[in-house]
Amino acid sequence: MVDRNDGDMPRRAPFLRVPKYFGQLGHFGQLGRSRAAPNVHADQRRPNAAGVQHMLQTSPAAQSASTRIAPAASSDVAIDLSNVTRRFVTPDGKAMTALRDFTMTVARGEFACVVGPTGCGKSTTLNLITGLAPPTAGEVRVMGQPVSGIRPDIGFVFQTDALFPWRSVLDNVAAGPMYRGASRKQAYEKARDWLNRVGLSRFEKHYPHQLSGGMRKRVALAQTFINEPKILLMDEPFSALDIQTRTLMQDELLRLWEDSGASVVFVTHDLEEAVALADKVYVLTAGPATVKSVYHIDLPRPRVMEDIRYDPKFVEIARVIWEDLKQEVHIGQKRTLEFGH
Repeated sequence: MVDRNDGDMPRRAPFLRVPKYFGQLGHFGQLGRSRAAPNVHADQRRPNAAGVQHMLQTSPAAQSASTRIAPAASSDVAIDLSNVTRRFVTPDGKAMTALRDFTMTVARGEFACVVGPTGCGKSTTLNLITGLAPPTAGEVRVMGQPVSGIRPDIGFVFQTDALFPWRSVLDNVAAGPMYRGASRKQAYEKARDWLNRVGLSRFEKHYPHQLSGGMRKRVALAQTFINEPKILLMDEPFSALDIQTRTLMQDELLRLWEDSGASVVFVTHDLEEAVALADKVYVLTAGPATVKSVYHIDLPRPRVMEDIRYDPKFVEIARVIWEDLKQEVHIGQKRTLEFGH
């Protein structure tokens, strides 16, 4: 029997992370801002849990048509996964279902975070959006068009950076524009501008091995944003960083995103990271994943990570979502103990 207290969230835990070993079923793939609700100021009286739950949660399975939030107009939708199922065959010949009847919509300029038990299929959603993995059933549309291949207007930031070790910082950042047809002069002017934006102008001649983890991640962000992506997909990009550096990088990401107007899908195991960054948080079930709940995060912008985590409303929102997510984490953990996968 699963101990229901194993995953209880502390009343105030500034950096809660869902343990990586919970629900370890194996990874299924590699891989702006909603303003519908009024802002809530930091000095507002702390809401009770029931009030936050009612205000935040949109559960398609539980809601009636009269209470369901109306979908965004098609012209406002950047990413639309509709009743998607993704199956594949593992190397040992077993059939595996990563996603089942999965539906997700991200508006233009919106920041959406995806959380769920380890191995449930979160990263598979990113593969579907990029076109790296076709759906077995259902439809994936990006900017109103069915996904039929890799799109040049999608940027991707991985857990580990994709820097060329034999190239300097400046060369790495300039590579994207040159690949897309910019002249060498234009590419390097643009690269220097982006290195200045992320505070690395003095390090343009350095090589990746000479940089700290946080500096490498700044280069990766510059490397991505320089191509002006309309959609930014991020697969646990800050998970390997220490907690202080991660906080700084979260602030840096928000600053760059707010200037870009891109739509973001951000996969993370860190629930409080999701609440701090997102306009909307998707909670996935234990694999095969489907959307269990959608939470609209009504916290004011711009946000500062070191401040917002101690806002009483933030703490309560994180607690409410954790109660929902915890059930799936326990299901995944129980499967691991029973079946060994």
